[in-house]
Amino acid sequence: MAEKIFSNKINLQVLYEDNHIIVVNKRAGDIVQGDKTGDKPLSEVVKSYIKDKYNKPGNVYLGVVHRLDRPTTGLVIFAKTSKVLPRLNALFVSKDITKTYWAIVKNRPKKEKDTLFDWLKKNPKNNKSYVYNKEVKDAKKAILHYNLLKELNNYYLLEVTLETGRHHQIRAQLANIGSPIKGDLKYGFNRSNVDASIHLHARHISFIHPVKNEPIVITAPLPNDVIWDACL
Repeated sequence: MAEKIFSNKINLQVLYEDNHIIVVNKRAGDIVQGDKTGDKPLSEVVKSYIKDKYNKPGNVYLGVVHRLDRPTTGLVIFAKTSKVLPRLNALFVSKDITKTYWAIVKNRPKKEKDTLFDWLKKNPKNNKSYVYNKEVKDAKKAILHYNLLKELNNYYLLEVTLETGRHHQIRAQLANIGSPIKGDLKYGFNRSNVDASIHLHARHISFIHPVKNEPIVITAPLPNDVIWDACL
């Protein structure tokens, strides 16, 4: 499917939209759903966009299907109707939605291509996940696959796909093999990015539309950044 990009006065990049689904390209710093910070979440920005575009009276329905970490960028799917929300949720549970991430790391992994199988345990006090090589109490199984796509001047571009969706999974597992993501101070990178982002981007997504029953394939443009530009 051709990539659809719509930029508007609400400062939202819409990559795909129909009567049932809207897919946007999240910026670093945006939170997908409201939290204790009280900052306006992306879900409310999308609601405002829909209300403005279609002159909708009253409240706008929007279902949050999945989330991305605040410093992460890329594809986020929302449900525009209560009918499609459980169908999208079911696609995630059955792993019939394929999501591919791009990550930029400083240290080259020992293997160009590998599957990482670990156990992750979240510490809510510092909002961080810790990696274990065996099952421990309250830990959850975490599996990801990575592939080295490109060697840059000082960094390496990895493509990552997930089999499980755990808290900070990509960040924690890549750091555990000695390849923390650029800018990710929480997981061991030596300095932060100027805009507080990390170089982790939800790049591609593909699934069968739960209402139209047609294939949907979407690619999120990369952030405007010298290092991301070098990946293309």
